Amino acid sequence: MSEYRTPTVDQYIKAQKKWSKALVFIRQVLQDTVLEETIKWGRPVYTLNGKNVLGYAGFKNHFSIWFFQGVFLKDKAGLLINAQEGKTKAMRQMRFASFDEMNLNIIRTYIDEAIENHKMEKLVKKVEHPREKVVSNLLKTALQSDQVLQIAFDLLTPGRRREYHEYIVTAKQDKTKRRRIDKILPMILSGIGLNDQYRSK
Repeated sequence: MSEYRTPTVDQYIKAQKKWSKALVFIRQVLQDTVLEETIKWGRPVYTLNGKNVLGYAGFKNHFSIWFFQGVFLKDKAGLLINAQEGKTKAMRQMRFASFDEMNLNIIRTYIDEAIENHKMEKLVKKVEHPREKVVSNLLKTALQSDQVLQIAFDLLTPGRRREYHEYIVTAKQDKTKRRRIDKILPMILSGIGLNDQYRSK
């Protein structure tokens, strides 16, 4: 068991009141592995030999664990999703709506497999991804200049990402586009979609 306490991760967990139980739980699981704990993009990330293996974060409506090379996982429990179908090649994530959905043994199986895959250097080489059908250059620039914002945006569903791009593109004046950008950035960081309040629960 590798004993470690990363102050910035401690701070992140304390700030996430809604998901504190899940955060402490998954962190304890990871302490029994060879992975190293760090903070990247404002979220806890775990590495092996300097390479990203997985990360986790709490959002408004779900708790997410993502595997940077998750495409190679067998996914026997059917828990993995690709939040960017047609775009993301390697990353896969799990989403839980509540702590009660999290199964220690199953999650640990996925983590162990991800570690073994990284030891065998199974990885997808980074390539240029096709652009969204509708792309706001203003939003794209904002994402490229903020890694925390970028990863939060990447964890949204394709439909929610498209809605944000369209929301900016459809504004006729530049000042309106910039006003809309200011409005949506906190929403993206919170892991919610532009029109979530209108969707049936």
